[in-house]
Amino acid sequence: MSDVARRAGVSRQLVSLVLRHEAGPSAASREAVLEAVADLGFQANTSAQLLRQERTRLIGVMFEPRITFESRFVERLLERAAGERLGVVLGPVTPVRTTDVVVTELLGHRVEALGCFNPDPSSAALRTAIARMPVIWLGERSVEPRVDAVHSDDVAGLRLLVEHLVGLGHRDIAYAGGLGGRVGPDRADAYRRAMAGAGLGDRIDQVVVGFGEEDGAAAATLLLARDHLPTAVIGCSDHVGAALIAVFSRAGVRVPEDVSVTGYDDSDIAALSYHDLTAVRQDADLSAAEALRAMTRRLEDPSAAPLDVATPATLTVRGSTGPARTRTAKDGGGRPGSRME
Repeated sequence: MSDVARRAGVSRQLVSLVLRHEAGPSAASREAVLEAVADLGFQANTSAQLLRQERTRLIGVMFEPRITFESRFVERLLERAAGERLGVVLGPVTPVRTTDVVVTELLGHRVEALGCFNPDPSSAALRTAIARMPVIWLGERSVEPRVDAVHSDDVAGLRLLVEHLVGLGHRDIAYAGGLGGRVGPDRADAYRRAMAGAGLGDRIDQVVVGFGEEDGAAAATLLLARDHLPTAVIGCSDHVGAALIAVFSRAGVRVPEDVSVTGYDDSDIAALSYHDLTAVRQDADLSAAEALRAMTRRLEDPSAAPLDVATPATLTVRGSTGPARTRTAKDGGGRPGSRME
């Protein structure tokens, strides 16, 4: 910065004001500083700047990159946070990078608030974060009374799916899901409530799996091993729904002629032409906006009561759902046979 100041013929303090986009320097001074920056190839050391500041204006996000919705959420949050002059530090979760590992790293960056997708509530690092700063549970209801939560309205979402399928004549509607943090059981419970509300409580049929592609493949394999297939299967995520379609197709089961399939999230996976997956839409941009609003609200007023925000669920209908098949005979391998009136 001293080199830039000498080149531009201004004070070091003025260079600092220009680089921090603060008010004060004239247009001519700004132009001289920015020209000197370009000539010298100067790059500010952001880490060093943060160490000199009382506030870092950084927020941390713990997410799983393999989950398409979470990656889309991060994209939207980065864009929105920039408008608030906030930086975002990303903490990707992997099978070996646990909640403890990721949250510890984020705390090391001196983040001022933390958003976590499906964290491990028993994590010691997470409990430290909750005691120090605003923490937002993302993607599911919070198990902690001291933190905010931003998640989809799963009750409304599953009701939309069940009502859509019932309207197409389906009665044997299975659900693939139930594992994974709090959202897994919550979403499965929403399915059971939706079935009961549709008068189909005696036909509740859950295959207990998680949210990934292999979970969907496992659910499809179990369903194919039965004597009779349901006429529709609701996947707890788009990843599960896409895997259901793939395994059914390889087994000769047509989607949606033999079995209708849905997902949940309406991510880029659902919109792919070879999936064409009917799904409940979680609005990633709205979720990011609500999460950022919750964080800034608690930063401004740490004593504010935590909020639980359920973002609206809407249904995107595509080609993976259709009218329920009529009574079928089932041949080997779990495939529905020819239609029988």
